[in-house]
Amino acid sequence: MKRREFLLLSSATIQLGVWGCTSPILRPQSPEASLEEVTQSETDYASKFTQPHGLNYVQIEAVSLATGLAGSGEDPPATPQRAALLAEMAKNNVERPNEILASLDTALILVRGYLRPGIKQGERFDVEVRVPARSETTSLRGGWVLPARMTEMAVLDSQIRQGHVLGMAEGPILVDPSAKGETDTALSTRGRILGGGVATKSRPLGLIISREYKSIRLSQDIAKCVNDRFHTFRNGRKEGVAVPKTDEFVELQIDDRYKENVGRFMRIIRHLAVNELPARRQARIQLLGQQLLDPLTAATAAMRLEAIGDSQAIEVLKTGVASSDPEVRFYSAEALAYLDETTAVKPLAEAARDEPAFRVNALAALSVMDDVVAYDELRSLLEVTSAETRYGAFRSLWSMNANDALIRGEMLGGQFSYHILDIAGPQMVHVTRSFRPEIVLFGADQQLKLPLVLDAGKNILVNGMSGEQVTISRFMPGMPPEKRVVSTSVDEVIRTIVELGGAYPDVVQALQQAKTDGALTSRFRIDALPDVGRDYDRSDSTLADEKSDEEPESGGNYRVGTPLPDLFSAKR
Repeated sequence: MKRREFLLLSSATIQLGVWGCTSPILRPQSPEASLEEVTQSETDYASKFTQPHGLNYVQIEAVSLATGLAGSGEDPPATPQRAALLAEMAKNNVERPNEILASLDTALILVRGYLRPGIKQGERFDVEVRVPARSETTSLRGGWVLPARMTEMAVLDSQIRQGHVLGMAEGPILVDPSAKGETDTALSTRGRILGGGVATKSRPLGLIISREYKSIRLSQDIAKCVNDRFHTFRNGRKEGVAVPKTDEFVELQIDDRYKENVGRFMRIIRHLAVNELPARRQARIQLLGQQLLDPLTAATAAMRLEAIGDSQAIEVLKTGVASSDPEVRFYSAEALAYLDETTAVKPLAEAARDEPAFRVNALAALSVMDDVVAYDELRSLLEVTSAETRYGAFRSLWSMNANDALIRGEMLGGQFSYHILDIAGPQMVHVTRSFRPEIVLFGADQQLKLPLVLDAGKNILVNGMSGEQVTISRFMPGMPPEKRVVSTSVDEVIRTIVELGGAYPDVVQALQQAKTDGALTSRFRIDALPDVGRDYDRSDSTLADEKSDEEPESGGNYRVGTPLPDLFSAKR
């Protein structure tokens, strides 16, 4: 043996003896760095040549008018906002605009929304509503926002400058139900319109090729490697999701499986190898298999195997699912879910149930699967103790198939999505203040406890002070009261409030007050969204009576290394 070969062999033997059995934290060089050195030197990933485009949220705004305030509005002072509103009213041929603004039943409001990455024309988003600084408006409760054209805005030379119209907003304002009228103006003068915005233009996603690499040939090569992995169907014809537009831009269409996790889709795209030979791919899969079994590099290795997506990569990921390490097992299962492999279901369901840090990613991954086993596991999670796990499972099932008989529900009064789940587990009422107006009853036949007196907005009173029935009355100026007598059923009370003209914010207000007053004995939750590192605020009065019978909702012991899904984002 030559001297050089002997020295290399001896050095390798010593390193194996010293480092082979040590824990990852004591290694002289992180496996992540090793992975980058080996793969990047021989594999050209799309990330080498490109940067993502369109992953930011775009803020759009408008000045509009809230009506129906019953005396809590104001005549706004002369400001750039008033001038902008008057100009908008002139465009719509509104007669006597100054007279309308002078009414205390109206208020000038500022409307704001965020267009998420990849949003398509016609899709909805939440809208934030607030009054300007130093406004004399005391409450927006019961208000309705008139149609507002939303644009990117800036103030230049004391004038509001607007860009192109990117969205329209309209609808009822949901004010925090706990706000106490004029004594709590900070909460009373701001709110949201759930799903009240509609995008008027689609936001494109894509890859920008760095200046030093830009060329038509490379743009085409990148598009080809993307289309070899992802495709869609248009008019019954199979098409790739990437189009090379120029020598420096490749436009992308989101694959349906990633529609609620755009960040992951873009990460997978940038993990695709460009012009890789079959022999090199096979060697790379073996290397990734080794890196997958190390928790320090498992997240990156799993996504790169997911990007490959063939049978060899799937088999390697299945070995990761069998690992005793919880991180290796989770990342392997998450990648397999996006490849629609049943092997992923059990470890993901266990992660959603037992490990809060993994819960949001695990539930989102289960929701993308076209698999009856995944459906059954999500169905079983509807009955667990944790409120955020239950609601997370519900939203995952809704994303999987909104028309499924269990969770389909109905559009109550044409205003909000209403669902009654006939399931076991603690009875719970869940309402939303983001994403879309929605009420979910976990458990059928929920009852209110008498006596009770509840306000459902400004015009509807729920009175159950005597007997075993509840009287719901609507009072309007100049009109006789309209009354309905119903049982103490939560379902009946909700339906009757809507029948008498109550909007979603009115129903939420009544439910919140019922919980605060002790008339609603079921759990009551608002936006119990699973999230990494999330802790419930135990000072919240809606939770104070349940400290003993619900597990803490904490982020757990892990920091998740894969992108957070959009399915449970409050900014939608």
